Amino acid sequence: MTEIISQGAIQEAAVFIKDRCTVAPEIGLILGSGLGILADLIENEVSIPYQEIPHFPVSTVEGHEGELLIGTIRGRRVVMMKGRFHMYEGYGPETTAFPVRVMKELGVASLLVTNAAGGVNIGFSAGDLMLLTDHLNLTGRNPLIGPNDAALGVRFPDMSEPYSRRLLQAARETAAEQDFTFREGVYAGLLGPCYETPAEVRMLRTLGADAVGMSTVSETIVARHAGIEVLGISCITNMAAGILDQPLSHGEVMETAERVRERFLGLVLALIPKM
Repeated sequence: MTEIISQGAIQEAAVFIKDRCTVAPEIGLILGSGLGILADLIENEVSIPYQEIPHFPVSTVEGHEGELLIGTIRGRRVVMMKGRFHMYEGYGPETTAFPVRVMKELGVASLLVTNAAGGVNIGFSAGDLMLLTDHLNLTGRNPLIGPNDAALGVRFPDMSEPYSRRLLQAARETAAEQDFTFREGVYAGLLGPCYETPAEVRMLRTLGADAVGMSTVSETIVARHAGIEVLGISCITNMAAGILDQPLSHGEVMETAERVRERFLGLVLALIPKM
């Protein structure tokens, strides 16, 4: 059944959040598995558990703590999702992206989405950070299916620039200032929750994917529908199935995210003022 997210639900959630903080955020951040470390950067923090916010789903995955943080980073006003929602948890695509609608209502104009991803490109290594230049929506679902509310966006949104060229260039410049080079590539979003088979990974490589994960695409589609600029960063936490002769585990994802912690924090801290 198609989910319908009403303007009333979006506004009710936004009003609830506004009543609990004095900061009107301009930048949104969505943190992937093990990347909640970015919450260490926020100042003048107000924390709201997801379960208290009207119409918000609840995160059920280890490494996704389930709270909304509002505050400042390097003088920029931010709203940060510490933990996200996935379709494999049983939520539809519009529900997983509902917080992006609320961010827009709060005043967010640019969005940083991060995720933990498997490396499909055999030139990648665990611990690499990849800028998303494009994505493949292979979930078989789209958060914009159903009646379109013109107040939220156009019926047929352009997706020729899902990830902002301006923000990509800002990220490259920020990395160069820190003597670091991002990987860049195409992110394939699958439904999950099982990891991909070796045959599926070979298929993804043939299709042009460089990394694969179970999130991000619905959030990006809704953000672009709402007119929000998006920058995506994948932490390559493991090589996808069939590349290395070892099984995949969520524990490996969390361990690699911890290993790149300082590099990741430094890059984002320097990047946010440029968003």
